[in-house]
Amino acid sequence: MWAKGLLAAEAAVELLIGHRLLLYRDDFGEVAVEFGREPFSGQEMVAVDFEAVAGALAAGALAAGALPYAGSAGRVLRLAASIAAGVPADLGNAVSGLDASSTGLVACAVLHAVGHRDLMARRGAW
Repeated sequence: MWAKGLLAAEAAVELLIGHRLLLYRDDFGEVAVEFGREPFSGQEMVAVDFEAVAGALAAGALAAGALPYAGSAGRVLRLAASIAAGVPADLGNAVSGLDASSTGLVACAVLHAVGHRDLMARRGAW
């Protein structure tokens, strides 16, 4: 399990995994993703630096290019950074304009982060 035991980190990473498109962007990887090995088992690991992403989003740029994170992708990324690292986010602005799929992912991330994973199983009834 990703970030096992750290509910906010788990929730944010699962939000990114669920959104999918963010994980395949080179500019996101250059700014936010660090590769390494777990010190005890040697297993390969990937870490997301949510604070670096939030800084890049605020500055309007990722890596050397202009920030193309308009719409749902930028909103999801801002919310993930807020959940994982406590980066301030304007919730009203961040959730407005989300499509149904992203809204469901964000709702599940919030439930997960506060420890209500049991309620996520009922998400189909929403």
